Amino acid sequence: MTRRVALLRGVNVNGIAIKSADLKTLFAEELGFAAVRTVLASGNVLFDTDERDADALRKRIEQALRKRFGYEAWIVLLTQKQVADVAKAYPFERIDDERHPYIVFGSDTAMLDEIVEKAGTVDTDVEQLKPGKGVLYWQCPRGESLDTPVAKLLAKTRYKSSTTTRNLRTVEKLLTG
Repeated sequence: MTRRVALLRGVNVNGIAIKSADLKTLFAEELGFAAVRTVLASGNVLFDTDERDADALRKRIEQALRKRFGYEAWIVLLTQKQVADVAKAYPFERIDDERHPYIVFGSDTAMLDEIVEKAGTVDTDVEQLKPGKGVLYWQCPRGESLDTPVAKLLAKTRYKSSTTTRNLRTVEKLLTG
């Protein structure tokens, strides 16, 4: 069995409200995964599966989410080990009273590369952005996670189906279950 992490995009924001209990039921009973656990109410699901084809698994989960909850569902699917490696590699200060630590997860590395290219030279007095393996590491001022140039770029519809952002503290909570 492989411990997997499904990161759902856009859950419990923009009118897409899904209860953690309903999400857990979908993954455990309808999809048949073992040891299902939700983390926070922002669309984070840990589960065990023997399925090896990650792309087929991602598509199956997205289809089940669409059918059950009636919204255009997209997820980023990783192993828990991949999440641990990403968290460990966070390149900026983990605890900073002035800034929030984020990780942008992507299911399409070409889109992540495009985001970095379009972001261009980032004003490091405002925010920081650095590519990682299948992710972007991002740090922005507290209270401005929707307002910085990188934030506005990440919010574009073009990236909606392939990226999702998590605070580093949330990511670290995904490692304990």
